[in-house]
Formats: sequence, C-alpha cells, structure tokens
Amino acid sequence: MATAEQIKALIRSHLSDDSERFFTLALQVAAHEAKQGHGPLAHEIRDLVDRARSEKKRRTVQGLPTELDTLIEADLPGVPLSALVLPTSLLDRIHRVISEYRQRDKLRLHGLSHRRKILLTGPPGTGKTLTARVLAHELRLPLFTVQADRLVTKFMGETGARLRLMFEMIREREGVYLFDEFDALAAGRTRDNDVGEMRRVLTALLQFIEGDSSDSIIIASTNTPELLDHALFRRFDDILSYALPSDDERKRLIANTLGTFRGSRFGWKTAIDGSKGLSSAEVVEACRDALKEAVLGDLKNVSAIDLNRAMSERHHGHGGQRRSESTNSL
Repeated sequence: MATAEQIKALIRSHLSDDSERFFTLALQVAAHEAKQGHGPLAHEIRDLVDRARSEKKRRTVQGLPTELDTLIEADLPGVPLSALVLPTSLLDRIHRVISEYRQRDKLRLHGLSHRRKILLTGPPGTGKTLTARVLAHELRLPLFTVQADRLVTKFMGETGARLRLMFEMIREREGVYLFDEFDALAAGRTRDNDVGEMRRVLTALLQFIEGDSSDSIIIASTNTPELLDHALFRRFDDILSYALPSDDERKRLIANTLGTFRGSRFGWKTAIDGSKGLSSAEVVEACRDALKEAVLGDLKNVSAIDLNRAMSERHHGHGGQRRSESTNSL
C-alpha cells in the first residue's frame, strides 16, 4: 500500500486543486506498488492517470478551428500560484492580473478594463511559461499555447489569414493565449532581413492586438525583447521581466522539489553554490534527476553532494557553464 506520506501528499494536492501534482503523486504510488510486487494494481493506477489526462485534454481541444489545430497546444493546467518562485515584486504584479480579472465587472462599471495583454521577457527557463500555466489555473481558463514561429508561412497572405483566425478565436473562446517565441512574429521593422510580407504581418499583428477587447488573457513571451518592434510595447498592459533565480529563490525551488527526500542534515551552502548560474527550470530538472537516482538506488534522502552532481551536468550540458563564463567575463 501507499505510504502515509504519499497518501497525505495526494490529499493535499487534491484539496489545492493541483491536478498535475496529483497525477505525478499517483504515478509515484504506482511505482511503489510495482516495487512491492503488486503489478496489476500499479498498471491499473497508471491506466487511470493516462485516461484522466486524455479526457482533460479532449475537453480542452474540442472546437478548435481546423486551420489552427496544428498550431495550438490546448491544456487545462493544474499549477497553483504557490508553484511560482519569483521575486515579490513580480509576484505582486501577477497577483494584480488575477485580481483585476476576477473583478473585471466591477472595473467595467467605472469604464475601466482589466489587465489582459501581458508581455513576458527574460532568459529561457526563468518562469515565463509557468506563469501562463499558473494564470490559466488560477482564473479557471484553458491555456492555448500558440507556436508563433509556426504561424509564419512562405505563402503570401497566409500568415495574416491565420492571425485573423487566431484573434477571432481569442474573441469567441475565452482563455489564456500564450504566444511563445513572440519575436518570430513581431521582430522590428528595421531588421536587415526584413521583407515586405513580414512588414504586413507585423502591421496586422499590431492592429489585432490593439483592437482586441475580449476577456481572454493574451500573453506574449520572448527571450529576446531587443528584437521586438518598439511599437509593440505600448500595446501591452503590463511588461514583466524575468531573470535567473537568486540564492533564496534557488533554495525554495530545491526545497519544494525534493520535499521529504531532503534530509535534516542537507548541505544548503553546497547546494546553493552549486546551483549558481542555473535557471529555475534547470534547478528543478537537476533536483528531479537526483530524485530519480535516490529512488532507483533505494535511498531515503538526496544529499547535497548528489544534487550538485546533477547540477554540474546541467551546467555543462544545458548551457549553464557557458552562461557562467560569459557572466564572469563582464
């Protein structure tokens, strides 16, 4: 049977309406049962999770325009606000987006509208996509992730037509719309590789964003804000800038991810020093790698030394080392 800690964690995730955490914990229970020799039960638990996830996805994607169904990833995220580990100033602004949406009718009575066009900028893995998932969950809206680079085609006028369909969907189907890699659509008009068709696409994009008055939340995300056309910035209600996590933020990420696998004598200084220069996503991925090693090795805890070994792999294999070297050269 599942351990007492697993049962308590399952209950906590259910009460907090964190479906993804619930699914993850259920799969951990399945792995535990398989290890105990209860193969049929483990298989049944995994099958239940797979079916629940498939049904969740099916409900979300119903009714997508045929022309856009290969360009949009639809989801119903179960990521609560507590999952965001960010500076207080940034969290306050995210809280403000949520509060204004929930009280949008009150704002309308005074001729005001809620913040709903948000630009997120910053290095990869710093929490931009996670923020969109959290907003969708907190506002009880589906998340539609638009692959902006795939919207662009080589055929004259087709990209503009797709954009028109996209903004019709934004108007008719309320949700959180994340335009990932936004610079693929919105690069500045003075760039050397600019062509007439992309100038027309950018002009249309500016008009669509400015003219949209739906209740949907539009989120544009970019790792390279310097490439964006300057006229775009004033079309957004808020611009949130993300950065690599601080020492305190990395400590919270490690504590949250390792959970009960972090022993009472965990070497925090070693872990925090070893994670310096990594993005939030890389810290979490390294923690999960260390967790896997502990589980497969039948260990009760993850030591800071084990974690630093996983952190080192992220430094060397995912660009962290290069980022640290470039930082030191400044």
